[in-house]
Amino acid sequence: MKTFAVIPAGGKGSRSGFSVPKQYLKFNSKELIVYTLEVFQKNRLIDEIIIAAEKPYFPLLKKIKEKYKLTKIKKIVDGGKKRQDSVYNALSAINADKDDLIVVHDAARPLLTASVLNNAISIAEKKGNALVCLKAKDTMIKVRGTVDSYLDRREIYNVQTPQIFKFKDLKKAFEKAYKEKFYGTDESMLVKKLGKKIYVAEGSVLNFKITTKSDIQIFKQLIKQ
Repeated sequence: MKTFAVIPAGGKGSRSGFSVPKQYLKFNSKELIVYTLEVFQKNRLIDEIIIAAEKPYFPLLKKIKEKYKLTKIKKIVDGGKKRQDSVYNALSAINADKDDLIVVHDAARPLLTASVLNNAISIAEKKGNALVCLKAKDTMIKVRGTVDSYLDRREIYNVQTPQIFKFKDLKKAFEKAYKEKFYGTDESMLVKKLGKKIYVAEGSVLNFKITTKSDIQIFKQLIKQ
């Protein structure tokens, strides 16, 4: 069984307020996406990396691959209009067996730890999938103009990535979604629509997605340490 890491990197990063997508911003002279890719390059459980990106950034990604010796990058494919399209393009480009694992991870989550990744892969190997999540710590409310109700935080989780599925299940989930003209916010939503149980793996507060300028400032402080 092989394990493929799919990195959708087609986002424009408009919320970060920078002229280039956030995944290509440099920190300590190194692009943000490099921090993410190195997590998978160094992990012995990952066999191949596939990146889905906008075509204008293909030359940069190829330079990054050579400069940082990211030998596990096997393909760089065209990203689609939405995340779902990018991940599907990557799935369609790989030669995977039905029970191979597909690990989908955001390009802008650079602080994924080996322990979180390894644990998620272990759960997916045993149960067929794994969704990395962080249990809610704060009081959770539902708002409709004003506070409508209070949610039981014991049942609330923040969804992160990676999200890991067997190739056959993920491919089937995408095909069903396109047939029904449905776009989900992430892969787990599509697999859930197949009637599959989704299993949770423990996430980390460090595994946050860099989206805003505040996130960028936090990341800068963390990598200084």
